Amino acid sequence: IDGIDRAIQELIAERARWAHQVGLAKGPLAAAVDYYRPEREAQVLRMVVDRNEGPLSDEVLVHVFREIMSACLAQQEPLKIGYLGPEGTFSQQAVLKHFGRSAHGLPMASIEEVFQEVENGGADFGVVPVENSGQGTIQVTLDMFLTSQLKICGEVELRVHQYLLSRSGRIEDIERIYSHPQSF
Repeated sequence: IDGIDRAIQELIAERARWAHQVGLAKGPLAAAVDYYRPEREAQVLRMVVDRNEGPLSDEVLVHVFREIMSACLAQQEPLKIGYLGPEGTFSQQAVLKHFGRSAHGLPMASIEEVFQEVENGGADFGVVPVENSGQGTIQVTLDMFLTSQLKICGEVELRVHQYLLSRSGRIEDIERIYSHPQSF
């Protein structure tokens, strides 16, 4: 297993060197947004899934390759991703799932602020909620797309699970629940 791990590490390093060379070929004035091509990442991840013969799940392999691509891209300049904050929100989870941990997340106070930050160049991309199971369509997001020149370039689906925690072992003993309204 040590030999396999070493070979994997060497191949990841080789991939990183090639990614760096591609970045250099794009030129010194290219911004991070010029390096990132969501359609190319989607193609690479589809090929990973198509080649998968197990025993690891498609989801696990996609996660591993997403992180490798994120780290390779960040060698040039980490992507700056605006999202509806604060840290720890479902929007931040979507950023991590789509862009990997090497991207730099920028928490914003509102959906409008996410759009403004991308439009003004303070963020390379933005992640905003379009719909959720509790509220359905997020109208403010749709309104912003009507007035903005920004375009949708990707989609992230998150499985969200909420858990009820209590010191009591019996649900009948619970008198009050404090939660975000979206949980209900």
